[in-house]
Amino acid sequence: MIEEAQGANASHTMFVFIGFPETYKHRPWYSVPLLLSYLLVLVGNSLLLYIIHNTKSLHSPMYILVSTLAVVDIMNPTAIIPKMLLGLLFDLSEITLAGCLTQMFITHFFSSVESTILLAMALDRYVAICHPLRYAEIVNNALFAKLLIFTLVRSGAIMLTLVGLVVPLSFCGSNIISHCYCDHMALVSLACNNTDKNNAMGVAVIVCFVGFDISLIFFSYVSILHVVLRAAVGEDRWKAFHTCGTHLMVMMSFYLVGSVTFLSHNLHSPIPVDVNTFLGLLYIIFPATVNPIIYGVRTKEIRHTIVRMFKVQANKVFVVQISSVKK
Repeated sequence: MIEEAQGANASHTMFVFIGFPETYKHRPWYSVPLLLSYLLVLVGNSLLLYIIHNTKSLHSPMYILVSTLAVVDIMNPTAIIPKMLLGLLFDLSEITLAGCLTQMFITHFFSSVESTILLAMALDRYVAICHPLRYAEIVNNALFAKLLIFTLVRSGAIMLTLVGLVVPLSFCGSNIISHCYCDHMALVSLACNNTDKNNAMGVAVIVCFVGFDISLIFFSYVSILHVVLRAAVGEDRWKAFHTCGTHLMVMMSFYLVGSVTFLSHNLHSPIPVDVNTFLGLLYIIFPATVNPIIYGVRTKEIRHTIVRMFKVQANKVFVVQISSVKK
């Protein structure tokens, strides 16, 4: 399976993933934590969606954004993990060029959508806390429609351009992708013609999403902390600082790891292949795993809803048991 197909005049149409080549013989064992992580992603985000959908008090703009984030956090890992598990367990690591480009678009598109949602959530909290009297006026259906259009246009146009620049490339050397999924630069690095445009577009993506989004997110949370810390005292100050700090750390890890993996080939950084592959997986799986906790379980309204749901279920079981005993 792991052979380097050569062709002087023909461009490859089939590629082979060889994630973790330095520890290749141990690859089947990687399927265990990967599968467990994927199950956590599915269960955590599905539970969050179920709770928000079935609780009318949570049908607010903030929780609509949390629901959208949960959908993205299910879709993105689903685009790569089932294929990875087949490769790790059964050595089914081949993918067509068309399949690779499709997977590339899906993963980068949903990652860019997640960035926009995180930005929207930060701005939502900024308006709610820093301009509470104008919240209903600013955050409305019209704003959500504009946000949807902005997200689809920005993410769709940029990622279509990113993938479109790969289509004309020829792959006449190796067809071995040193990754577990079809990352942009992992595929572009195999091209045997000029890739300056692809490299430039990769940098442009980072500037557009990391440079722009993280700047506004950071500004929002600093403004929130400024307002809250002026009004809060004692334990409330610590809670505000802890909440904002946790959100920022999770977001920073998402953007930092994404930037490193995306730019590693551009900057010719001496990152070991296994480490780069792990960071690429972390970039997809880590946010999808912790977001239901950060924006779900640690949120008071959702936490109270979960507690009420368990109490109701416990009471139902108790009543059924008593009824059975009486009979």
